[in-house]
Amino acid sequence: MLPFDVILFDVGGVLLTNGWDHRERGVVLDEFGLDKAEFEARHPAPYDEWERDAIPMNAYLDATVFYKPRKFTREKFFAAMCAQSKELPDGALGILGELSASDKWVLGALNNEARETNEYRFEKFGLHAYFEFAFSSCYLGLRKPEPAIYRRALELLATPAERVLFIDDREENVAGARNVGMKAIRFAGAEALRGELKELGVL
Repeated sequence: MLPFDVILFDVGGVLLTNGWDHRERGVVLDEFGLDKAEFEARHPAPYDEWERDAIPMNAYLDATVFYKPRKFTREKFFAAMCAQSKELPDGALGILGELSASDKWVLGALNNEARETNEYRFEKFGLHAYFEFAFSSCYLGLRKPEPAIYRRALELLATPAERVLFIDDREENVAGARNVGMKAIRFAGAEALRGELKELGVL
């Protein structure tokens, strides 16, 4: 008997660089000559709503960037945001490919991401080829580490929590999964993850 039925991966920080975290925001703000402190003061509330799909991307950009006239367009700014998405050095994309090729596991994503960036990243890096499920915050209206997002994923999977393995780079998200009964690994690089998956009988 296999140790798990389902393996769920976070995306940013495990497979790819973060889509729009503090570092990525800083790069883009520098590129467009925007005041970082001003942007960061405006960012949290609309970003939370955008990641839950409660508002569209343009509403987020209106709140954080285009609340006054700019010399650049939303399209150019969004393209710069997307350009921050890259395969994570020492990430788990290769391991995900191995697990997918083995055809032993149901694989899915459990990630916080706004709809527009999520769909760009899944398409750009071919994640649809690996994942049967995408429990993304923009589709569920919930965000990690809220207990409800883990419970909702389990309901949709119709799988007992102990039969689900979750991999994430943030301790609070790992703790959230463990609190609902999932087995969870904090990602700290491909080599460490490979060792932990071997110990669990996954690789």
